Amino acid sequence: MSARARCARVLPSELNKVCPERGDEPATHPSKMSDFEVVPNLQQSSSSVSRSRRKAHFPAGSNEKENLISWIPENIRKKECTYFVESSQTSDSGRIVCECGYLREQHLDDAAKPPIFLGKEWDPSRHIQEMPTDAFGDIRFTGLGQKTGKYVRVSSDTPPRVIYHLMTQHWGLDPPNLLISVTGGAKNFVMKPRLRSIFRQGLVKVAQTTGAWIITGGSHAGVMKQVGEAVRDFMLSCSHKEGDIVTIGIATWGTVYNRESLVCPMGGFPAEYVLDEENQGSLSCLDSNHSHFILVDDGTHGRYGVEIPLRTRLEKFISEQTKVKGGVAIKIPIVCVVLEGGPGTLDTIYNAITHGTPCVIVEGSGRVADVIAQVANLPVAKITIALIQSKLSVLFQDTYELFTESKLVEWTKKIQDIVRSRQLLTIFREGKYGQQDVDVAILQALFKASRNQDHFGRENWDHQLKLAVAWNRVDIARSEIFTDDHDWKPSDLHPVMAAALISNKPEFVKLFLEQGVRLKDFVTWDTLVYLYDNLAPSCLFHSKLQKVLLEEREHTAGSKVPRLQMHHVSQVLRELLGCSTQPLYPKPKQAERPRLSIPVPHIKLNVQGSSLRSLYKRSPGRVTFTMDPVRDLLIWAVVQNRRELAEIIWAQSQDCMAAALACSKILKELAKEEEDTDTTDDMLALAEEYEHKAIGVFTDCYRKDEERAQKLLTRVSEAWGKTTCLQLALEAKNMNFVSHGGVQAFLTKVWWGKLSVDNGLWRVITCMLFFPLLYTNLITFSREKRLQAPMGCLARLRAFFTAPIVIFLMNTLSYFTFLLLFAYVLMVDFQPAPSWREYLIYFWLFSLVCEETRQLLYDPDGLGIVKMASLYIKDFWNKLDICAILVFIAGLTCRLIPSTLYPGRIILSLAFIIFCLRLMHIFTVSRTLGPKIIIVKRMMKDVFFFLFLLAVWVVSFGVAKQAILIHNEERVEWLFRGVVYHSYLTIFGQIPSYIDG
Repeated sequence: MSARARCARVLPSELNKVCPERGDEPATHPSKMSDFEVVPNLQQSSSSVSRSRRKAHFPAGSNEKENLISWIPENIRKKECTYFVESSQTSDSGRIVCECGYLREQHLDDAAKPPIFLGKEWDPSRHIQEMPTDAFGDIRFTGLGQKTGKYVRVSSDTPPRVIYHLMTQHWGLDPPNLLISVTGGAKNFVMKPRLRSIFRQGLVKVAQTTGAWIITGGSHAGVMKQVGEAVRDFMLSCSHKEGDIVTIGIATWGTVYNRESLVCPMGGFPAEYVLDEENQGSLSCLDSNHSHFILVDDGTHGRYGVEIPLRTRLEKFISEQTKVKGGVAIKIPIVCVVLEGGPGTLDTIYNAITHGTPCVIVEGSGRVADVIAQVANLPVAKITIALIQSKLSVLFQDTYELFTESKLVEWTKKIQDIVRSRQLLTIFREGKYGQQDVDVAILQALFKASRNQDHFGRENWDHQLKLAVAWNRVDIARSEIFTDDHDWKPSDLHPVMAAALISNKPEFVKLFLEQGVRLKDFVTWDTLVYLYDNLAPSCLFHSKLQKVLLEEREHTAGSKVPRLQMHHVSQVLRELLGCSTQPLYPKPKQAERPRLSIPVPHIKLNVQGSSLRSLYKRSPGRVTFTMDPVRDLLIWAVVQNRRELAEIIWAQSQDCMAAALACSKILKELAKEEEDTDTTDDMLALAEEYEHKAIGVFTDCYRKDEERAQKLLTRVSEAWGKTTCLQLALEAKNMNFVSHGGVQAFLTKVWWGKLSVDNGLWRVITCMLFFPLLYTNLITFSREKRLQAPMGCLARLRAFFTAPIVIFLMNTLSYFTFLLLFAYVLMVDFQPAPSWREYLIYFWLFSLVCEETRQLLYDPDGLGIVKMASLYIKDFWNKLDICAILVFIAGLTCRLIPSTLYPGRIILSLAFIIFCLRLMHIFTVSRTLGPKIIIVKRMMKDVFFFLFLLAVWVVSFGVAKQAILIHNEERVEWLFRGVVYHSYLTIFGQIPSYIDG
């Protein structure tokens, strides 16, 4: 028994269910449901399958495959012949076959002589029955490449909604933006190499750029083979990030050669399929370059064209679906592309035109395509029988004798009807559109078709623009839509502008800006809320917003998550930008809160997406937020790491240097929390790019006017939270920006204050020690050099002692004095009763404690004590200060108790060491010592691990030495000395004397 018979066997009781004894109309299939009913309510089958099912080849624990295995038999059916009747025709090998075309052994066991059908003629409506399908899963084409796709065997009466649900929900296909149905010659035909290359590249380009599905007959021959090879060439030449092209082959199950290898009732994961063209005979092999196969079964064998009705219904169903993306909803458009072809192709074109489907005819591909192309521009009256006859005699030389007079009349009428609908007919001529422009011809055909009775005036232009945005074809929009034929108002472009932003189509955003869209009019409070509400769930910023909303719900003890508002966005942005910025979107009072004319998170769009336009209609009393629309859109793009879109918006910014530095800061902070490594690298690269943009802007300004450029560094930016460019650069640690020559010159000028930067350091120190020298020419002031006029005595004194460099030097001198006095007390003047010098140290320490407390509690931005404490403790030097103060207080406490005077002295000595380490912070400003201190600080982690490894060797050697040389040492301090101390000394060559003894 064949594999097909084994896998398709059903029990007699099952046969009785599908073949009732009473009644002339047996139930051939379950009652049909409307194509528009809800998919989850698909009818479940009660039929069981044979106990001889093969085991499915898939890894255990795969939920997706388990769901598919349980869903497929309940919703997808196949067809089997249940009554064997000898046919007058024989098989290719001369054997007797049934009227259905299958051999006797390929039928079910009970189909040979079922008693209920004896004496009756074979009737497909009665004798072909439906039962759960037995062929689905993954198909793997053996041989070079090991290509894998999806396949399913379906009944010819399967509702299209079921197949569409299978493709989108179980196969994981995204709904298409365009449906391309390719039809034509089913046998291999010859195309000119240049035309073949143009067709392949154009077809792949339109599919890849628009996110289209390509539907063909799925066989490895004719036009289907051309499409498959086009997809194969693209996949070999493109990178993985460009995405796969969905190529769906709809073929007849009864004409597929080697289909027995696909039969597996529990699913083939994968099913091995051999493409054998040499032995296929009158059947056809599946094309290995298609990604998905729908194999239509009507219960017969060897009959071509069975799939056409189901393919037509499926294409019609898909074209009636509405896809919403980026706030714009459009019906999925469909276009028919024709290459070569015979009588069946003419019928396909005629049916497509009749149902309003645009067709693209590729001239030069041969036969039917060339016949239609050559008469397409003629008036219908001139398309006569004689003209068609002359064309057929040339293009159908091999089969011209088969055309009878009635056939010629039929062909002429159909061609006349096709040409009569010129708005649905587009002829691709190689010389007209140029090389690689098949994609343009396909899209232009859809635009021509949209100008029919369903669309008028502005609605027609809006529909075409939505199509162009959905396909991401800005070139088509420039050449076909934004022409002199229609004047676009900027407000008309606002809905599609929002769609382009959400869909991340920067070229369209740039085009709309060129067409006059003003961001000041486009960006409103509601628009921003809508944009942030449509962030991708995978976006890190979206997760942070959800966290803020959940925290607000907990604080307000509410049951529902509050609706997203801009002050929530501002809260997250302030965490990213740092405490130096004020809130970008202050939380409005209840009475001043903007009133939303529509519930932004729950916008529902109709088929044409016109409700989105209401988002931009001004209503009385509405608060429009237009403080800085460029900044608002720039932040929205940057937090999603959209490089091209952010660059276009940044180019519109007036305060572009501050914007670039702020973007760099935001991206660096997001990169710290991003878990995906590739996204983190992209964010850091984009942050560096914006830092270079800021450097470029500052460099251009510095070349033109140094003084005004330096003022830009400290100019308060109202748009960016009342901060400055210098603060943003320091917060983001943009060292490349800070190290710029102009920035360094400005910082040097600030460092010296009103003193001239030409003064030597020794002159400043000399004047500090003996300030009357200020009234000599030893020190020069910048104001005197600029105005060429001397300063007053009091002004010189004030200018000198308020200069940052002088304050720093005085602070350093004071700290050295403190350390010297501390060392003197510890070594020389440490008495049981504290001396006046020691009391001076206590006062000095009290002043240090007051300064640290001031740093901790100083909160000009209103962040709160908890936030300030966390920021304070993050600084390493603050931690060192706290450690030194606490150790000093502990030592002072012990020192004041007579019984613990000596331990107190030891602890104070340790505090002195920590205060000495604090000197490194002072020396970091030195050009010589600063870099070395930073290097040493970063090396401490590596040194720690090195010391850990060293300790392992030292302790292990010490334990072994102690065990060998000393017998049963019980004193703990001597054990520590022998194991650790003596072993440590051995490293430096100091061998203990008892080892030699």
